[in-house]
Amino acid sequence: MLKLAVLVSGGGSNLQAVIDAIDAGRVKAEIALVVSSNDQAFALERAKNHGIEAAILMKKDFESPAEREAQLMQLLKTHNVGLLALCGSLMILSADFIRNFGRPIINVHPALLPEFGGKGFYGLHVHEAVIAAGKAVTGATVHFVEAGIDTGRIILQKQVAVRPDDTPESLQQRVMRECEWQILPEVISMFAEGRFDL
Repeated sequence: MLKLAVLVSGGGSNLQAVIDAIDAGRVKAEIALVVSSNDQAFALERAKNHGIEAAILMKKDFESPAEREAQLMQLLKTHNVGLLALCGSLMILSADFIRNFGRPIINVHPALLPEFGGKGFYGLHVHEAVIAAGKAVTGATVHFVEAGIDTGRIILQKQVAVRPDDTPESLQQRVMRECEWQILPEVISMFAEGRFDL
């Protein structure tokens, strides 16, 4: 069975979507580890409530990014992780880490990449930008992680309409419910069942 590690920094709603999909039998994988860059992240509570091992790797606790990545690599190897999923993680992985891990790393992004991706486009900032640009459609993307921010090959996208009365908050909720929480478990299932050709 595919062993999955999830990197988080905040509430962990995407983590919960994966947990729920596994519990419902829609995804044949095991979350072996949750790693948070924030010791106050609610995602840690979600992991605890489901008996999933968690680790906290805060930037301030390491002398360098390389040292933190070395610790992360050790954790992933110890847990025999075959797929790493970034779910609202603000931890930017280096090109060296990505190459040395040697296994798929995916990210879920709350927009239709390549639009509204890159530095500064995270959380509500994405939805504020979508509304400010007058877009009629937005959505979410699951993509491979590479050295650039939000630049890796797209695996799956799902669209949702932007309503005239949307606020960034209402749009964020709809993108999560109707897009992110649907396509992230689907992509993990593709890997778990060998339906994705690397």
